[in-house]
Amino acid sequence: MAAFWLVLIVILATLPYCNVYGFESIPITVSGTMDHVTFDGKWSFEKEWKASSLNTYDYDNGQQIILRTAHQKNFVYVLLEALTDNSLDTGNDYAIICFDTKNLKSSNPDKDDYCFMVKLGEQVGTTYVGGYLLNGTYHFEKLPNPDGYVAISSVSDKNDRYTPIPHPSYEFRIPTDVIGRESIYGFYFKVHDSKSNIDFTYPQNLHDDFVASPDQWGEIYSPDKSLPEFGFPIILLLISITGMLFVKQLKLFKNISIIK
Repeated sequence: MAAFWLVLIVILATLPYCNVYGFESIPITVSGTMDHVTFDGKWSFEKEWKASSLNTYDYDNGQQIILRTAHQKNFVYVLLEALTDNSLDTGNDYAIICFDTKNLKSSNPDKDDYCFMVKLGEQVGTTYVGGYLLNGTYHFEKLPNPDGYVAISSVSDKNDRYTPIPHPSYEFRIPTDVIGRESIYGFYFKVHDSKSNIDFTYPQNLHDDFVASPDQWGEIYSPDKSLPEFGFPIILLLISITGMLFVKQLKLFKNISIIK
């Protein structure tokens, strides 16, 4: 019986993280097609981002943000679309995504916190790391962009999956050599609409000059632990073992009942 409970505890530890902070954590899926993405800052063809996780966020003023995420081999892929932003302020609208790579939830950014930013219309984004306390830098320092990093933005076109009306779109490819391979990260995004001067964030309603502090960020996790290479087959094996132990215990109880 002890073995049954031990295996059950192990399985529960592998289940998707359920937070207590009032926001919904984001599952990130493993994909076999992200290496086919055409990095032009928008949804370029019918199935381009289809094999990725989808999260939709609705805000008080009617804005809707689409988030698509996936990972493949040595990269994490992120697509953000501001579906109802039709002002298209090139060079002023922008998107930022951030990873708290150790999920420490610090009140100030640490050197394990990375942010990636790109402005509407830019072909090359920028990279920032936390841990700096200089005034005016919001505790982040700009870094040279790492190898393999992509951050590019454009205006959507007729190929967009959600609406034919042009809107800002942002594509990212983040090397795991930078953010590591973890089952769960602290995660944050901000999409800025220059015309209204409103920031649309995850978690929602966070406000800061650059980015909110990591202790306010949400989380993004790998449900099957495939990002840190704790494979799904192992989970299936654990479930199978638990099932067999459960059946064994059930038969034992039945036999005891018959004897009585």
